[in-house]
Amino acid sequence: MTPSLSVLDLVPVRTGQSSAEAMAASLALAARADDLGFTRYWFAEHHNMPAVASTTPPVLIAAAAMRTTRIRVGSGGVMLPNHSPLIVAEQFAALEALAPGRIDLGIGRAPGSDPVITQLLRRSGTTSDVDQFPDHIRDIRALVGGDGATLTFTSGGTYDLHATPAATGDPEVWLLGSSDYSAQLAAASGLPYVFANHFSGQGLEHALALYRGQYQPSEAHPEPRTFVTANAVVAPTAEEAWDRALPQVRMMARLRSGRPLVALETVEQAREAESVDNLGAPFADWARSSWFIGTPADAASSLRDFAAKHQVDEVMISPVAGSYADEPMDSANGRAQTLELLAAALA
Repeated sequence: MTPSLSVLDLVPVRTGQSSAEAMAASLALAARADDLGFTRYWFAEHHNMPAVASTTPPVLIAAAAMRTTRIRVGSGGVMLPNHSPLIVAEQFAALEALAPGRIDLGIGRAPGSDPVITQLLRRSGTTSDVDQFPDHIRDIRALVGGDGATLTFTSGGTYDLHATPAATGDPEVWLLGSSDYSAQLAAASGLPYVFANHFSGQGLEHALALYRGQYQPSEAHPEPRTFVTANAVVAPTAEEAWDRALPQVRMMARLRSGRPLVALETVEQAREAESVDNLGAPFADWARSSWFIGTPADAASSLRDFAAKHQVDEVMISPVAGSYADEPMDSANGRAQTLELLAAALA
């Protein structure tokens, strides 16, 4: 089985790169993914991180939609407790009107940052209550549709509410997560589900089994629907692939060990620093075993096996290839190379 391919983008920012350059590189990558026949291109939501410029998925989705013609574009995902459900519904109803039939609304319930940022983002009051997450999902699904939603007041009377005045289509809603909770909620809601394997890697098989086993059919989705995410770095040689993977391995080591975060190192910086502090060593074996790192043939073979093992017909890769110091700041040569080589190997 050869799965279809999609892309998850965190809009990485490397040493010396501006946010403008990082976004230009990611938008060029989205256009390249469109040309290569990828299924969808999603932007993550993370806040106040030196190496991540993907803070506002709806803005990036709109920009990517205007630079592409075929590929689905969406969020991977909007962290709903940070936002009012009505605002999310309005944003994605507008995006659906801008790019009809091409918008995915991936929703998660994690904060996407540290406790300080979480408090700043959640000043909206009760709309940010994590316990209301299932209710907010239902609200958004109703609001983005053509029929809208109806509020019933305790004092009597009703109030009609629409995310956009005259919708002709809905964004497709996906639930995202890395826990049993998200899998069970997606199953109970009759929604498509994605496990965040690129970040966690733990509990994937159990979550998919829960989702498929407990799935309650819905009108829009009579059967369970899921795909899996994974990190990937593909290059002409295994040596180059590992070189380009090292900056991200070291970044993951910083995240997991609580060290201060920095802009993504260049390949040269990562190699030099690793020879001194050996920061990435504890995570190297994990990356080699759970990421797709290597030549096109090796990565494609591993990806096919991965898809077959988890019974999915789509894999969303996060192309985490780092850059060499002399590569242009407004491009992502290593990430583009990963998409190009992998797409060709799976053709």
